[in-house]
Amino acid sequence: MADLKYKITKTLGVLSEGSKGWQKEINLVSWNERKPKIDIREWGPEHEKMGKGITLNNEELKKLKELLDGIDLEALEIE
Repeated sequence: MADLKYKITKTLGVLSEGSKGWQKEINLVSWNERKPKIDIREWGPEHEKMGKGITLNNEELKKLKELLDGIDLEALEIE
């Protein structure tokens, strides 16, 4: 398997932190020297390891924002 190259070009925020120091983050990430995309995933300390995540282009991000804005969180009854 080829080496995966990544560069976090901008940190947008941390959603949560686990007991072992891993953080679920929203970042702009360039994968294999391509144009950066929005990326949501867990990262180990110093960003040396990562968990599975999701990347979004601009159109997907706009649609996600639209969907999230329309959600009634109290009606979902989630913790």
